[in-house]
Amino acid sequence: MAAGYSDLFLNQGETFNTELTLNDPNGLPYNLTGFNIYSQARTSYYTANASIIFTASVADANNGVIQLSANASSTILPNITTSKLVYDVFIIQTSTSVVTKVLEGQVFLSPAATIIPH
Repeated sequence: MAAGYSDLFLNQGETFNTELTLNDPNGLPYNLTGFNIYSQARTSYYTANASIIFTASVADANNGVIQLSANASSTILPNITTSKLVYDVFIIQTSTSVVTKVLEGQVFLSPAATIIPH
């Protein structure tokens, strides 16, 4: 199944929150009742360690809306040393354990001159 595509734009050292709608291959919103959501960003798809582990949750199950968030301390140096990452979103149906990649894209990180201590 082909995953959707959406780029994310973050500011270094800033708390990040966004809502995204996940659509099935027919363009209809997924019904996310009974699903868990997972999402990570890495410098490449082949990097062993995640640069950002997003907190992913279902915001509106009937309409396929999820929320991705990251706290400010996870978007600062030395955690992230590049301005472009890749990410994806997987859903796992709790009753069957079926895993589906539903979204992918790039994360563009705007650098900051001021680093707030966390």
